[in-house]
Amino acid sequence: MTEQTNQNPIDLNNPNYYNNRELSWLAFNERVLEEAIDERNPLLERLKFLAIFSSNLDEFFMVRVAGLKDQVKAGFNRPENKAGLTPKQQLNKISEKNHELVRLQDSVYTETIVPMLYQAGFQFLSIDECTPEQIEFLRDRFHHYIFPVLTPMAIDAYRPFPMLLNKSLNLAVVLSKSGESKRQDKNQLAIVQVPAVLNRFIQLPSAKGVEQLILLENVISHFIGELFTGFHVKSVSSFRITRNADLTIHEESSRDLLLEIEKELKKRKWGAAVRLEMQEGMMDPNVLNLLLDVLEIHKDDVYSFKGPIDLTFLFKLYQKLAAWHEHLANENLIPQTPEDLIGEENIFQAILKKDIFLHHPYESFQPVVDFISLAAEDPQVLAIKQTLYRVSGDSPIIHALALAAENGKQVTVLVELKARFDEENNIQWAKKLEKSGVHVIYGITALKTHSKITLVVRHENDRIQRFVHLGTGNYNDSTAKLYTDMGIFTADEQFGIDATNFFNYLSGYSEKPSWHHLSTAPFEIREKFLELIDLEIEAHQEHGQGRIMAKMNSLTDKPIILKLYEASQAGVQIDLIVRGICCLRPGIPGVSENIRVRSIVDRFLEHSRIFYFHHGGEERIFLSSADWMTRNMEKRIEILFPVLNEQSKNRIKEIFKVTLQDNTKAREQMKDGTYQYIKRLPHEQPIQSQLYFYEQAARFNEGEDD
Repeated sequence: MTEQTNQNPIDLNNPNYYNNRELSWLAFNERVLEEAIDERNPLLERLKFLAIFSSNLDEFFMVRVAGLKDQVKAGFNRPENKAGLTPKQQLNKISEKNHELVRLQDSVYTETIVPMLYQAGFQFLSIDECTPEQIEFLRDRFHHYIFPVLTPMAIDAYRPFPMLLNKSLNLAVVLSKSGESKRQDKNQLAIVQVPAVLNRFIQLPSAKGVEQLILLENVISHFIGELFTGFHVKSVSSFRITRNADLTIHEESSRDLLLEIEKELKKRKWGAAVRLEMQEGMMDPNVLNLLLDVLEIHKDDVYSFKGPIDLTFLFKLYQKLAAWHEHLANENLIPQTPEDLIGEENIFQAILKKDIFLHHPYESFQPVVDFISLAAEDPQVLAIKQTLYRVSGDSPIIHALALAAENGKQVTVLVELKARFDEENNIQWAKKLEKSGVHVIYGITALKTHSKITLVVRHENDRIQRFVHLGTGNYNDSTAKLYTDMGIFTADEQFGIDATNFFNYLSGYSEKPSWHHLSTAPFEIREKFLELIDLEIEAHQEHGQGRIMAKMNSLTDKPIILKLYEASQAGVQIDLIVRGICCLRPGIPGVSENIRVRSIVDRFLEHSRIFYFHHGGEERIFLSSADWMTRNMEKRIEILFPVLNEQSKNRIKEIFKVTLQDNTKAREQMKDGTYQYIKRLPHEQPIQSQLYFYEQAARFNEGEDD
């Protein structure tokens, strides 16, 4: 620790000690893009990371960039409270960094991925590269499958510029009347939307041994003259608009939140434009100027591509190719039976024996589904209560809850209607559950319920027995195969009382209960963490060996960052594993020199929230639904819960140990906020933590470990 004199104290509000939230997110998306560049990844995985990069960026523009633009329009110019940047300064830096990243993504696709696809036997053709036979095939397909779906939209005094759908791909068509002088002032403009209901790529009849594909927009562009008989097509250029998609929900004045959100969802597709994407060198300058004018966006909001616009179509291409060419993708890792449930036949009896620890996706999420499904049909079960934030499209959990209500059980479900981009899905589930007799609640005004908790009340040997599941991730059986998360089943009486009080707090009128084990947000979780860090500082000063380890998605909360800086200054060793945004800067002399920050981007999305405090040898471990973000601390209902079972605690410590040893997919944040891959020393064996955890779970299932 660097000592500071009273004459030269360290100002922990110095903006140089923090990363801006938005720029830190862009650094995360850059790490995603690096996975598309990483030659250690199979071809189709690299292709998928390009799609993930694009999908991430769409949401970033629709929410974060849109929010900053709203602030600028409202005249808000106050600097944010960490890195000290005004909204306009943030937008300028975002634009500069994003243009750099998009150019890199474009070059990776066109100069690396496309040639590699060709070598593997897949080729994207332009219309000019098609054989006469392929042109005839496309002509037939255009007339029978594409033409009937297209709608040309002329732009003139009677037909103003159309309100184009958010994220839709469109063609700008410049026309002149056939036979007339082709003077500039005679040109006319029409817009044709590329139908999202059609597959973005078309497989062409081709020679054996090579699969040839063509993009839908290229086919429409080639035959587009057939939509404009009597006109000459002078140019066709593709473009895409991204709009502000955040919802403005007036909760306090709304009598029915569900109806309010349904009304707002209809507006989402038509928010203010925040980005224009176009094909490089293809756009008529007059059309570009018109688009900038009607969309009211700046030229800095324009992104041009040599390759295709919107690479999210690569998700579907990945699915198509991976199904038939498994050698080009990662091996499919099948989730294993959880270690604590091996040999157990009845999940309720297993939970009564001891707390059950689950580590997804290496260990299967199916026991969670089974827990609710069995409870739905068990005549001894009296009630089921659960929170739902994001669920899958055909959720077996939803079906089980509906069945439980139909079987006469008391079923209460909190469905979070404000889960961003899942609002429509959640509304449909809420309606389905209500029709089945489930008591559905939507939460508490002005707060999102982000907690992951299930309570099953069962009649057991002439007494009431409560079974509780607590987790770090959503009750989504689909994403549970793709996200790393943790969960615990327990029959501990005090956890059961806490769970009962938690649901009563959400569904009725009462002050926040006193908890036995839980801590909840808003505010209480932050206070708990600040207290835990203070205790670690005290324990270190008394015993030495101060140690904090924490794993989360994002770290933005300034009070917690300040407390971590204080702990670092006191000599506590701190290891943070933060997948995404991290506003804390490690390694700054006298401020954060005892803090290390790592990020892992690999085949699974790191999602678990785990917190470890050495506490003078009396180690304390917690799991949570909450990240160390201000929104989680203040604007959401979250749960923090301790891990009490010693075997589970030892497993989590081992998980921390292996994760911190990852020298394959881990990056370390430098003191300037940039990230670098962990350098593997010549004598070190490669450690890829995600593969290690899967192989460990597989060994337990094969009976190789004790």
